[in-house]
Amino acid sequence: MSEVLYESRDGIAEITINRPEKYNTFTHEVIDQLHAAWLRFNASDDRVAILSGAGDKAFTAGANLKDIPHDLFRAIPGIGVPVHKPVIAAVAGLVIGGGVVFLQMADLAVAADNAKFSYPEARVGFAGGLVASLAARIPHKVAMELLLVGDTIDARRAYEIGLVNKVVPVGQQLEAARELAQKIAANAPKVLHLLKDFVGQVIPKGPTEAAGIARARILDDINASTDFAEGIAAFAEKRPPVFTGR
Repeated sequence: MSEVLYESRDGIAEITINRPEKYNTFTHEVIDQLHAAWLRFNASDDRVAILSGAGDKAFTAGANLKDIPHDLFRAIPGIGVPVHKPVIAAVAGLVIGGGVVFLQMADLAVAADNAKFSYPEARVGFAGGLVASLAARIPHKVAMELLLVGDTIDARRAYEIGLVNKVVPVGQQLEAARELAQKIAANAPKVLHLLKDFVGQVIPKGPTEAAGIARARILDDINASTDFAEGIAAFAEKRPPVFTGR
């Protein structure tokens, strides 16, 4: 069974992370298949894409901490693959870690009212750096609270800070995203591409986003650190981690 589904209808691509029994966590296969899905979207006649997660329990619970795919950037539109057509995120349930990165890189987002957003990397001792650009998309202090404290915010708060465009009852998020996509697909493609590209030049980029693969290699030091190993062990053992800065 494919871990990422791609369906095309009426100029709209629907890309779905398809691991509902595992809360749509990121695996190496998911990263590879998402990367391929964005390349397919680029080459297609589809004018807009909707990215979602199968089921209503999770858009994604983030990386599989037992086998972390450190090349998440390859799966993210606008970072791993240049995407000049609009992307809409439709999320429900858990939106954790890398899921927040996908959300920040989407042009529009719809959230079910059961959505919960968190970025717990500081608690786990693992960092990818891609989320730094969140501070260019929502208020700085709110972004820093999410990143440094690691607490969870609900869908209503996400709407209030501009992280999502719309909140709908759970189960209706995909249909609401389709309504937006249909309106976008009816517009002039060249103008859509120009506006998306120009906006992309206006929004400041974090160092990992800006430098892409070359910059991502610098993160190997974090991923090979003692704190990283300790954070993963503490998570598995359900105990507070003891970080040493090494």
